[in-house]
Amino acid sequence: MAHTITAQELTTLSTKAIDAKATAYCPYSKFRVGACILTTSGEFITGANIENASYPVGTCAERVTIGTAIIAGHRDFKALAVATDIKPAASPCGIIREFTSPSFPVYMYDGEGNHKVMTREELLPDSFGPDHLK
Repeated sequence: MAHTITAQELTTLSTKAIDAKATAYCPYSKFRVGACILTTSGEFITGANIENASYPVGTCAERVTIGTAIIAGHRDFKALAVATDIKPAASPCGIIREFTSPSFPVYMYDGEGNHKVMTREELLPDSFGPDHLK
């Protein structure tokens, strides 16, 4: 199901994703990524990428964010924002396929705060999902 978000929700979503970059632990790549997901109940959950000594193995910001939301009991989401320090904005990894619908909006912010929005289907077409397991 497609969800729309208000201008205020978008402002909060973007601010929280951009601010979440400050919590990234990326001593090897120095590539900070912050993310924020908006739940259908109106909560904003943030996360950031985490690297470890077996670099490049690490955890992407989207996975941290979605995992935190799932552990908190959320299962339905309205939108995701991902923020990096580069220009143009970077696309999120494919983990969002497992938790979002094809029409799910993904906002991608560059290092200057500019953004573009695409649906999950536009970013990750022809995905394998829960319907394939029935």
